[in-house]
Amino acid sequence: MTTEITRVTPSNGAATLPVNTVFELLLDEQRRAALYYLSQNVGAVSIDDVTAQLAHREGDPTRERRDAIATAFYHTHLPRLIDTGVVRYDREGGTIERRAAAAALDPYLELAHRDVCRPS
Repeated sequence: MTTEITRVTPSNGAATLPVNTVFELLLDEQRRAALYYLSQNVGAVSIDDVTAQLAHREGDPTRERRDAIATAFYHTHLPRLIDTGVVRYDREGGTIERRAAAAALDPYLELAHRDVCRPS
């Protein structure tokens, strides 16, 4: 049996991502939130700003929780985002920037963001 891997192409015709990669990237809530934050900013963003935004989503987290969020981002999410080609990492500057391939995620990020922001 052969499985065909379909690619997701953004409406602007930018780089594509395999469907499995799209689902993998969107599976984790923190990674979705980080990707959404990056989609709302133009250019490079400080990783500290990204992790602060992730912590802010939890209200007023403790210092330990903020550290845990930053550690998870650096060791789990950032490597995956780099490996899939959706972000460019500047180690010296401590910044990340969306790459063209990330545009394939935008419709799903918008949908997920609306769902999170919807009143219960």
